[in-house]
Amino acid sequence: MKEITKDMLIGDILDADRGTAVFFFEMGMHCLGCPASRGETVEEACMVHGVDPDTLVAAINEYLASK
Repeated sequence: MKEITKDMLIGDILDADRGTAVFFFEMGMHCLGCPASRGETVEEACMVHGVDPDTLVAAINEYLASK
């Protein structure tokens, strides 16, 4: 996976690169194994957890680009 967007499903991102899990844990999303959370988009999860989706997407994309 080269880059993510805020409309991508969290489950798809985790399946493509397990290293991205740390970014979701850091935002307070500790239920990554839950089927409901895997079906949420990045933007939906950020709304629930009070995180700016653009900031999270940028951080994950920076991580992916560094690999």
